[in-house]
Amino acid sequence: MEAIVTAGLTKRFGRPGTGQTAVDGIDLHVPAGAVYGFLGPNGSGKTTTIRMLLGLVRPTSGEAWVLGGPMPQAAASVLPRVGALVEGPAFHPYLSGRANLARLDAADATADPRTARRRTDDALDRVGLGAAALKPYRQYSLGMKQRLGLAAALLRPRDLMILDEPTNGLDPQGTREVRHLVRDLAAAGTTVLVSSHLLAEIEQVCTHVGIMSRGHLLLQGPRELLMEHGAPRVVVTTATSQASEAAQVLVGLGVEQVAVEGAVVTGTLGPVPPAKASAALVHAGVELVGFEVRTPSLEQVFVELTGEGFDVAR
Repeated sequence: MEAIVTAGLTKRFGRPGTGQTAVDGIDLHVPAGAVYGFLGPNGSGKTTTIRMLLGLVRPTSGEAWVLGGPMPQAAASVLPRVGALVEGPAFHPYLSGRANLARLDAADATADPRTARRRTDDALDRVGLGAAALKPYRQYSLGMKQRLGLAAALLRPRDLMILDEPTNGLDPQGTREVRHLVRDLAAAGTTVLVSSHLLAEIEQVCTHVGIMSRGHLLLQGPRELLMEHGAPRVVVTTATSQASEAAQVLVGLGVEQVAVEGAVVTGTLGPVPPAKASAALVHAGVELVGFEVRTPSLEQVFVELTGEGFDVAR
């Protein structure tokens, strides 16, 4: 069972042959119940993809299914089951946070008006805006505006939550709260797609990952399997006088990119088992003060795939 599936999803802007391809033939597979980290630098096509999934933008070609319904044809039946935060949330500046949510809730024909106040208060509390519920939206900080956008997505229980850069404008505490919120949603059975350029944050909560670059989906799948695409590195700490000898042992085993800095020797293990490396060092008489194998981060996997890093500037 998959919550989101796309086949050859493509979006081009401008005239044929001269325009820009923002999303180029991607095949997304988001399993039901997953926390799918939709990752990539700013401008890689993530937001355009999300807008197509929600029926806000029509694809140039390809198809998309959300919760089993083709989009945008099934938008009327699918979207009430989807909560979304896309780009900067828009609210009435002269209304309070609670009044803004009340208007959104009243526009939902499937919502019970008798429990509207409870829903809005619960949503505000979940994002930490309970104390600012009566404050005009125009007086909200960027982080508070982002929180209110999250609250709007949480007004009703959803089968799918799509969050585009949900930590934008939040301080470290707010970012941690979003992580906990995503975990809570997943524990309740909601599928969550989180788009972000902050890989270190999403890496802590996602079960599945899709990596975008320049409109292309480079890689996707369970997080553990994706980590296998990055080569683990070994970090050996020994006496400074033995560092060169330790490096020679590692090179002899086939360890690549061996480097020496003082008493620390590093290298890319590749197919070399860590146990074999440590045993060879001990056999050669190298005193091991420390021996550590570091698995790659998602950002390192991305760099290895593309040869470029992330531009995290907003």
